[in-house]
Amino acid sequence: MVDSVVIPAGERSGGTGSARRSRESTGQFGALGLQLADPRVEASVLGLLESVETELRVAVASADPLVTEAARHLVDAGGKRFRPLLVALGAQFGDPTSQRVVHAAVVMELTHLATLYHDDVMDEAAVRRGAPSANSRWTNSVAILVGDYLFARAADLAADLGTEAVRLQARTFARLVHGQIAETVGPRDGQDPVDHYLYVIAGKTGSLIATSARFGGMFGDASVEHTEALAKYGETIGVAFQLSDDLLDIASESAQSGKTPGTDLREGVPTLPVLYALASDDSDAASVRLREILATGPLVDDDLHAEALGLLRESPALKRARETVRSYAEDARGQLAPLPDGATRRALESLCDYIADRTS
Repeated sequence: MVDSVVIPAGERSGGTGSARRSRESTGQFGALGLQLADPRVEASVLGLLESVETELRVAVASADPLVTEAARHLVDAGGKRFRPLLVALGAQFGDPTSQRVVHAAVVMELTHLATLYHDDVMDEAAVRRGAPSANSRWTNSVAILVGDYLFARAADLAADLGTEAVRLQARTFARLVHGQIAETVGPRDGQDPVDHYLYVIAGKTGSLIATSARFGGMFGDASVEHTEALAKYGETIGVAFQLSDDLLDIASESAQSGKTPGTDLREGVPTLPVLYALASDDSDAASVRLREILATGPLVDDDLHAEALGLLRESPALKRARETVRSYAEDARGQLAPLPDGATRRALESLCDYIADRTS
């Protein structure tokens, strides 16, 4: 979804302490468009994220060396850490020094990592985060079981946070599963494909980001009003980020998106611009030709793939998708209204600006 926020622990040793971390954070947060203008808030967020890295490695350890190695596989690969970041930011509206905030962030990241193991099996992926996927390195069975192990570890840690944390983590997991099932079976008869796709994204992506922001408020002892605002923001910004990734897959070059342009097209993944194009009744030659190509399914033929990518980049469908992304970004900004003005709220608003700008 987004570029790495956290440098793996092994790359952080040495240096000049806080000054070095500040330089690192500028690049990390800059990759997200996140602007932390207050050094105290920045130091708090970075400190929380560093603690999360340490606790993640403790949490995945097992008496079985194979389980430990496989469970650490994606932890050590680094990754987004977007969910712990939102926990850390949400906690700034209360008391971010509580160790419960770190534990909550670890619960969220473990849950996310578990879904990645399962996703790679379902997608038959060979690579994840620049390294061989767990299923290709071990087996599908091992990858599935390690994903289950990470879910179990997340639930175990959630129990230390109390009954409400367990309930919220379980309900979030249920939404993730519903989203994955919906994606797997596709739209039901009579269901609008765009509505179905947005439902899938809300379940698979928005739900966990929403709970991450909620956990930040909850375990930072923010007010109920502020915690609810954070959760609504998290859901909407999560959907917005995923939709913006859809656009980048089409509109950007590989240096910007981090993957070969048109990967989703080649794999037959029906992202928002494609769905808008297929639903279009525009009668101009370019729109008609684009619908013809997209209707054939995965575009494994290089010539057809290049033609479709070029047509999509100039299509009204891409413009409409950009407008949808901006709408979600603005909705997310509006959901921050109950929160007090300050560096943390402005940082959350900067994510909205980044999403709107990155796909323009």
